[in-house]
Amino acid sequence: MKHYTKLIRPYLIWSILIIAVPFILIILYAFTTGGNVLVNIRFTLRNFKQIGEPIYLAVLRKSFVLGFFSVLICLVLGYMLAYMITRFRDSVQDLLILAVTIPMWINTLLRTYAWISILSDNGIINRFLGLFGLDYVSFMYTDFAVVIGLVSDILPFMVIPIHTSIRKIDPSLIEASYDLGASKAQTFLHVIFKMSVPGVINGVMMTFLLSISTFVIPKLLGGGQYMLIGNLIENQFVSVGNWNFGSAISVILTVIIMIGLTLMKRFDKEEKRDDDR
Repeated sequence: MKHYTKLIRPYLIWSILIIAVPFILIILYAFTTGGNVLVNIRFTLRNFKQIGEPIYLAVLRKSFVLGFFSVLICLVLGYMLAYMITRFRDSVQDLLILAVTIPMWINTLLRTYAWISILSDNGIINRFLGLFGLDYVSFMYTDFAVVIGLVSDILPFMVIPIHTSIRKIDPSLIEASYDLGASKAQTFLHVIFKMSVPGVINGVMMTFLLSISTFVIPKLLGGGQYMLIGNLIENQFVSVGNWNFGSAISVILTVIIMIGLTLMKRFDKEEKRDDDR
């Protein structure tokens, strides 16, 4: 046991330096005012009250609306894709899941620039429309462009947990449903979909948290006019220099993420309990 403790000691030290210390500083900045939190510390809740101003509430509202539509599209596409993948044999399923995850290996910035080349006024889509004499369509700097960028970025995080849940379903349960006279639609709704709900919830939570916290995609595809939670935090730290307010928003986002992770963990436990039965 002592041997294992020595092995993980460097990891613990590294984790404290790059995770714990910065997080403690963010909390200090969030609950203090002024410049250096280590000098003349004055605790206040003003940073959190500032979030209640109409301009920042609009940012939160916009983030949740775009996040909702992105998650809804990911849920529909992701469930269909995950379900189709489970129709193949196991070896093929592994290859198809690998194909789904391959885009995640590419930097988000590069993928976003690829969408710019597709959606811009002189992009691939408008050039294709021009071949038929059609007027170009302005996709860039719209909700559509931002949602498309978000969906392409977070879709794998919806597919993988749903596929895992569907793959765990005992085939004999589906066969029993057919033997009892259930139709394909009834079997899907009452057996397959019902037993894959934990995977759906995990996928929804993961994609929603990622969609509201990103800042690269709204900044590039939204042309700088889309201010979501991630963009607001970046703006406060980099451009405005108001680290206290930026830290307060970060703390709120962290709380939202922790609640989401707690719910995911809860449903994972329920799924494992069902598997044990």
